[in-house]
Amino acid sequence: MKGRVSLACACLLGALAIAASASAAVVGLYRNNMESQGLRAQIVKLSGERCKAGGSSNAFRIYVGKRTKECAYRTPVIGRDLEVAATGRLLQGTPKAVRRKAFLAVNLRAGGAGARYQLAVFPLQRKAQLRRYSANGEVKYLRVARAIPSKGINRANELRLRAFNLTKGEEKGSCRILAWVGGRLVADVTDAAAGELQGRTSGFALGAAGNAKGALGSFDDVVVRVPSPY
Repeated sequence: MKGRVSLACACLLGALAIAASASAAVVGLYRNNMESQGLRAQIVKLSGERCKAGGSSNAFRIYVGKRTKECAYRTPVIGRDLEVAATGRLLQGTPKAVRRKAFLAVNLRAGGAGARYQLAVFPLQRKAQLRRYSANGEVKYLRVARAIPSKGINRANELRLRAFNLTKGEEKGSCRILAWVGGRLVADVTDAAAGELQGRTSGFALGAAGNAKGALGSFDDVVVRVPSPY
């Protein structure tokens, strides 16, 4: 009985340690609710062959054109250790053939040749993927989560991605990556290959597995945070 109690205590302490780490202090550095043309103008296209950006009264809209898999945009914030959050919607205008394979995403450490960390959420599949794209085009799936609290057409999906390098211990120099969907922690991984990502931009994206032609989405409530103290 004592052994079982000790094991239960150890598991509880481990869970508390993970929770404490996941809730490490951060401070907001940039906020954009996309409620004016001036605020939407702060968002700049990062990648995507045929992408069209627009706006409504309170959101940044993206339309994906032909022969394009993904349209990515960046915030003005550049840095290595960042957290980015955004609310994304897959909109009604997306063709039915594209809806199920379409994803909303947030990116960190994005740079040349498409290298980046990405949290991609498929609203109609209730699936999330934490990916690392290398400069050579290789994609590594760091975590795949299912039955997540994502929502369907025209519904708000809350995405948050954090990538902070570890500065102590045996894993010093590796990157601790955490991802949330709808407030639920869906990924907590450590990436020893973080040094391969030299990009420093943060932002969001709309795309689909395969051709995303016709995908229509919007983003608002974009927030970029940094570790506190920094």
